[in-house]
Amino acid sequence: MRRAELVAAVLMAAFSGYLMWKSAELPFGWVPGEGPGGGAFPFWLAAIMLVCCVWIMVNWYLRKTPPSQSDEPFMDDYARRMFFLVGGGVFAMIALVHIVGMYGAVALFLVYYVRFLGRHSWKTTIPIAVGAPVAAFFFFDVALRVVLPKGYLEPLFIPLYRIFL
Repeated sequence: MRRAELVAAVLMAAFSGYLMWKSAELPFGWVPGEGPGGGAFPFWLAAIMLVCCVWIMVNWYLRKTPPSQSDEPFMDDYARRMFFLVGGGVFAMIALVHIVGMYGAVALFLVYYVRFLGRHSWKTTIPIAVGAPVAAFFFFDVALRVVLPKGYLEPLFIPLYRIFL
């Protein structure tokens, strides 16, 4: 557990540095007459994340947190198994986006996750697996007008576009 806390803090600190560097391609200070520059929010958010990571590393060194005092393994066999089952499901969902689109992939992932991993009934699974993609469609495609990939399911969305767009 102790090593996992340090490794996570170092990786997140490196990611914070990368985000700061990348967001500095845009102005991240105050632009006169306009307000904050385009890189301001990501830059300063990443800077705060970097400070938090350094704080975690200091607490790790001083052994102030329970994980930094623990010699237990980070993941036991059950946690490792669940990590691969859920991670594999997410990987499959991402791979399916090109074929069945974002909404179809999310629906299939939710069936896998709720029904097979969560062992819930079909009475619970179907409303969640249908409701979440429908809500996401109305939020992204209709409200925000951000079109997500539809894959081969695109013809199913044409009537909805005629109604809402």
